[in-house]
Amino acid sequence: MAGSAYEGFAGGDGEIAAPRSMEWESPGRRGRPGRPGGEEAGPESGESGRGRPVHVRSEAGRSEDDAGPRGAGSRGVPRRQPTRETAARTYPRALPVVPVRARGLTVEDAAGRRYLDCSSGSGALALGHNHPVVLEAIRRVLDSGAPLHAMGLTTPVEDAFVTELLRTLPPRLSAHALVRFCGPGGTDPVDTAVALARAATGRAPVVTVTGAHHRAAAGACCPADAGEPPAGVLLEPVRGADGVLTVPDAWLRDLRRITAERSVPLIADETETGVGRTGAFWAVDHSGVTPDVLILSKAIGGSLPLAAVVHHDALDGHDALDALDDHLDGHRHDSDGHRAGFPRHRAGASGAATFRGNQLALAAGAATLAHVREQRLAEHAATLGGRILSRLRDLAAEFACVADVRGRGLMIGMELAPPDGALDGTPADADPPHTGSELAAAVQRECLHRGLIVDLTGPAGNVVRLLPPLIVTEEQTSAVLDRLADAVQAVDRRRDGHVPPHRAHVPH
Repeated sequence: MAGSAYEGFAGGDGEIAAPRSMEWESPGRRGRPGRPGGEEAGPESGESGRGRPVHVRSEAGRSEDDAGPRGAGSRGVPRRQPTRETAARTYPRALPVVPVRARGLTVEDAAGRRYLDCSSGSGALALGHNHPVVLEAIRRVLDSGAPLHAMGLTTPVEDAFVTELLRTLPPRLSAHALVRFCGPGGTDPVDTAVALARAATGRAPVVTVTGAHHRAAAGACCPADAGEPPAGVLLEPVRGADGVLTVPDAWLRDLRRITAERSVPLIADETETGVGRTGAFWAVDHSGVTPDVLILSKAIGGSLPLAAVVHHDALDGHDALDALDDHLDGHRHDSDGHRAGFPRHRAGASGAATFRGNQLALAAGAATLAHVREQRLAEHAATLGGRILSRLRDLAAEFACVADVRGRGLMIGMELAPPDGALDGTPADADPPHTGSELAAAVQRECLHRGLIVDLTGPAGNVVRLLPPLIVTEEQTSAVLDRLADAVQAVDRRRDGHVPPHRAHVPH
């Protein structure tokens, strides 16, 4: 079992190490993956286990594999990618899948194999792949002749998105909310939120919570040497990069009380946890805490790049609206989502990114927010998430290599660790897997062989993460759990020196 998730309180803007990825042989060698729950089966495979190849003919009569410059067909992608792109792209090495079609939970590759995708674009696909309401929203914008790029100018599409966003926010925040769109890069909204807190308080240090006892938080917010408190406290309600570690609700309420007493803005990063992912629309809703600033990205764009920072107009008592707008080139919206006044501009303003507020992403995002709210998909995520956790805890009781199971809603982590206590990084034979990261990578490989895509996370890359879309059905959930259990069993037997028979698919 892993140690306590909250043992220290770290200052500064440190980054969590990205999970390591590992290479392996083509999944085709191990048999055709099983059918997704409730989905049509893919093409049958021969004795070699490879799916029947898909040949798409071009207008000139050539196969897709020969079409385009240098044979830019889908089936040749794995061969060409290493010669064209840098090794920094880790996903193709960890997941050698070339997707050509996708819908809902299902992804189909160039050879016709189908997979259940439980990575959901690292959480960006709240409604799965190509959901009808998202596609319809995008088509409406395309057919309307509206500008696709407005660089932050007010448009009906933006106004509709902001109106829908405000409907979902905690009431104490939505009534005083200001929305600031950022560039879609991963660091842009965080940089904007930090700059916002510094402009509001006139202070520089920002404390980043990586797990702490509330007394440590009190020490950071009210230094014993009578120094200034920080400009803000930044946290993720569930730390995905740390291995899906949930901040305890009582701890978060204590932190909110302390920061309010010290006039320190509380910044909640809901990049991964927002839009129903954890079983509440926003993860802070579980604790009843209202932060001063919300960082939003990923799922709010309905599968397209979009990021925004929402903050209280006075930052919980700070009279700094003018300074914030000047510094950030911000836009103010009233509780009905309408802009109040004109934006102020300042040379070199932080967060004034060219591609903020993409119109297609705003339309897709508004449709996603509305669908999650109207269909009560957060409650659906809470129900199915509880079922998944229960089943995975049964796995932990059965297999010693499963060290911990944790998460909230449909954001779940299963930590792998060697039962003999060997530490990650210890030299080990190539086979069987000895360290936690090797075990997790082996489980990921076995999942892929069975038609299931899962992600790895945690500083050591030893946590298998499940992020199925919120529209996942009970039947599909059963298929996911069966395939994952089969993969864990295969890895556990390999550690004991047994080579389990491969099951081409898991019945469901």
